Amino acid sequence: MSELQSRFEAAVAASRSLPERPDNNTLLKLYALYKQATDGDVAGRRPGFTDMVGRAKYDAWASLQGIAAADAMQQYVSLIDHLAGRTTG
Repeated sequence: MSELQSRFEAAVAASRSLPERPDNNTLLKLYALYKQATDGDVAGRRPGFTDMVGRAKYDAWASLQGIAAADAMQQYVSLIDHLAGRTTG
């Protein structure tokens, strides 16, 4: 396993124990980065207007279209480190 993959998995675990709950926009960003890192570009149909949460998640993920998995992992790790009050190096 690569160092980045290990750091990503540690960040995913750390996301469950952040000092405080992130705002909704940050949660959407984390979701989108996670999905881009693990599943690649968004696939499937955009949820309908009655599924506002699903639609917001889809749109956040779609906004990262074309970003490499490694870049998404690094951004996720950096964001979790920032939210946890750690500095990245």
